[in-house]
Order: sequence, then C-alpha cells, then structure tokens
Amino acid sequence: MRKCVNAEHLEGYVYQHSLTVKQVKNEQSKNFGQDFISGDLEIAVDEEALNVITVHFTYVTATTSQGKKNATYTVLEKLIAEPDKTWVAGGKDVAFKVKVDTALALNDFIASDGSQVSAKRNEGGFVSFVTELCPENERNTFQMDMLINKVRLIEANSEKHIEEDYCTISGIVFNFRNEILPVEFVIRNKGGMEYFMDMDASDANPTFTKLWGRINCKTIKREYREDSAWGEAQVRTAETKSREWLVTGTAKVPYEYGDEKVLTAEEVTKGSQDREIHWAEIKKRNDEYKASQALAKSGAMNFADNKPAAVAPAKTASFTF
Repeated sequence: MRKCVNAEHLEGYVYQHSLTVKQVKNEQSKNFGQDFISGDLEIAVDEEALNVITVHFTYVTATTSQGKKNATYTVLEKLIAEPDKTWVAGGKDVAFKVKVDTALALNDFIASDGSQVSAKRNEGGFVSFVTELCPENERNTFQMDMLINKVRLIEANSEKHIEEDYCTISGIVFNFRNEILPVEFVIRNKGGMEYFMDMDASDANPTFTKLWGRINCKTIKREYREDSAWGEAQVRTAETKSREWLVTGTAKVPYEYGDEKVLTAEEVTKGSQDREIHWAEIKKRNDEYKASQALAKSGAMNFADNKPAAVAPAKTASFTF
C-alpha cells in the first residue's frame, strides 16, 4: 500500500483558543507527570472572520519523540501566555498570525442516544507564527487520496435552504497510520458534478484518486418572521454552523486500485475490520464510563439517605491520561 496523501494547510489570524497546559495523570504511563498542551485553536482564514476553522490538539509535549525541542509546543505556549492577542480579545490588528500544516481526522464517539458519531476535524500538526499571510484563496486548502464508493446528487430545495444542486462524494481517506477514515466531501462545480456522477462509483466499482479543495467553516444567520393579526410581527434569528470540505479539483488519471503497490481490496477489508475493533473499544469505554457514573450517583443517593451503598469503590475511575 502506498503512503496516502492527507494534508491540510491553514493560514490566518488566531480568532480564539481553548489551549491549556495539563499533566499526564496516569501513574502507569511512562510519561506520568509530564506537561502537555491540549485544546482547540480557532483560525480566521479570511479578512472578515467569516470562515473560522478549528484545529484540535490532543497531546503536544515540549519535546519530540527524538528528544528535540518541539517548536509547535513553544508556539502554543506563547498563545496561552498572551491571551489578549486573539481576534476576539484584542481585535484583528493585534491577533497573532499563524500557519498550520495539519491533517483530517475523525472524532469518534457514542452519542447520548447510543448512536455512533464520526465528526470530521483537523487534528494536530505543525504550527508557526508568520508576519505576512499568503493570498486568501490559499489559506484553507486540503489534498487527499480518496477511495470513492458513492456519489449522490442533492437537489435545490428552498424549504431546506438548499439554494442550488450539488453533489456529495463518500468513501474513505487514510491517516498517517494508514487507518481508514470514512468521510464525505462536497462538489459544487457543475463540471465536477458531472465528472463524479459519470464515475458510477459503488462498493463493487470504487475509484481511488487524488483530489483537492478548500475547507469552509461558516456561521449562517437566518431570520424567521411570523406576522401578527395586529401590532408587531414576531421576528427571531437563528444561527447554524456550516462545515464542508469543498472539492475543487481532481487528478486527471486515477490510481490503479487493486495494484499491491497502490491499494488492494484486501487492505481495505483489513482496515474496515480494524475500524470495527476501534468502535468496539470506544463502546466499551463508554459503557464503563456510564457504569461508573451510575455507581457514583447511586453511592451519593445512598449517602444522602444515610444508607450504605451496595458497592463502594475505593477510588473513582479516572479517564485522563
């Protein structure tokens, strides 16, 4: 299997962030007591802060695995130390300018109704300060190798606020560990829509190709008006977040799917099996967490009633590092 492309490049103003310095709490970990930074960094990639893209950092340490100084940690540490230099806190003119080379990942979790959720997010990467930003149309780009197995036409619908036809393409991309990530991208260009619709992609006839485009994360405000039989009308506004990976181009020649040096069906099957195991582990952790919460709540209720709990664990389970 070839090393698949999964790259995103962002440049812009630091809009706001939730970065914090934490310590590894797991006493069994070889990194016990070590400081690390985690949280979200929001970047305004346009000059009006209409397109604000979030990059999530799970675990950034002061040194790399090779023991060298981690430049990204130094940048994030400075952002934490100078909280006024964000668009929200101090305005656009004082906000730090940064560039981030990151990658697409999935935030997999079990929802409150028990369903599996896989939300696309930009995960980690290299962060640096810049004095000048690149042209605006180059500040929110991505490129991916994608195995496409489904293309769907979404028709315009005024009731659903869909202003024009567009297509979605579904399939899988890969992270740096070559783990599969099921994703969906958007096509709005008419020529691109025809190209992908003519592809006739399916599970039995997938297409493996390289594509590229832009990441758009915008807040859409809509006004709803209800006229009154007399007097003033009732007017309310609602905000919704719109996030899409908009494909703007594709390689002229797809990869040779099935070639051992490229990607085979057996490798995809193995990746799908590994993802099922991954979901089983997430569900197990979720069930264990819910059980510990129920037990803690039961213990608190019994204490309030001055009754001994049926089971009294000596220590509440910890789910930090």
